[in-house]
Amino acid sequence: MTCPPRTLVLPPRLTASARTLRATALRRGLRIVEATASAVPEGLGSPGWAGAGWPEGTWPAGGAGGTRGARDRRGAGSTENAESTGCTGCTGSDGHAVHLHAGPSFADVVAPALGIALLEAPADWLARLPRALTQRDIRATTISEAYRLRRPAFVKSPNDKSIPALVYADGSRLPGPDAVDPATVVLVSDVMTFAVEYRLHLLDGAVHAAGQYAEAGRLRLGPPDGDALAFGQDVLAAAGETLPSAIVVDVGRDDEGRWAVIEANAAWASGCYSADPDRALETVLRAAGPATALSPHDRAFVR
Repeated sequence: MTCPPRTLVLPPRLTASARTLRATALRRGLRIVEATASAVPEGLGSPGWAGAGWPEGTWPAGGAGGTRGARDRRGAGSTENAESTGCTGCTGSDGHAVHLHAGPSFADVVAPALGIALLEAPADWLARLPRALTQRDIRATTISEAYRLRRPAFVKSPNDKSIPALVYADGSRLPGPDAVDPATVVLVSDVMTFAVEYRLHLLDGAVHAAGQYAEAGRLRLGPPDGDALAFGQDVLAAAGETLPSAIVVDVGRDDEGRWAVIEANAAWASGCYSADPDRALETVLRAAGPATALSPHDRAFVR
């Protein structure tokens, strides 16, 4: 069985993780499109666009939003083996699947035009987890309410970086109403320090890939820990039905040996760090793929 042609769209500036996923995708035969501006080239997403042969492998200038084109690369071969890619349900209505790996600002522009459904956790997912999985008080509220904080707290946006994820001395240190809509939802939590942190790429109710990314608050890559994997399974058993089929969840252990969920992140916008890049890529492809291929379960988790 072969999977119809698949394309992975990437943003103009690539992180080290994105370059790793690009190399992995090329090796597996995906077509890679690297945008040169945060907009969609003319004709991208229209019937037959995937087979168009523009000179020198670039799209025409003058696309939507003033796009100046995109670099087009192809991996070895035009089809993929279904067993190696997990391509069940990967195609859109035109038989060509388009996927995306990028940050939220780029994805929000490009995904709708390409018919890509971006999966993410509900904004209050972390706040609704049982205390046994978080080891701290977490609540989802508006930033206007968070301005009333009179104690140190860790505050972040649930699904993007619009509010810097930091420990704020009190609510007066948060971005003001002149910079942020007062109705913006934020997560406010007790401050918890982690000795070691791991990223888990979850796919179809299992830990599909994992790796260490931090130790004592500093970047430190390493293999997954058995206890981290076991805790990930505990999270899935308790709250797996409240997550999309493809997501990233960060977990950590504090100095007292307590395991806790740090946060959930959209797989399409997350770095793979030291995780197996093939398996991380599979999570990304599911997390940002054709809207026409969504399962009934995942429809509730589209951004």
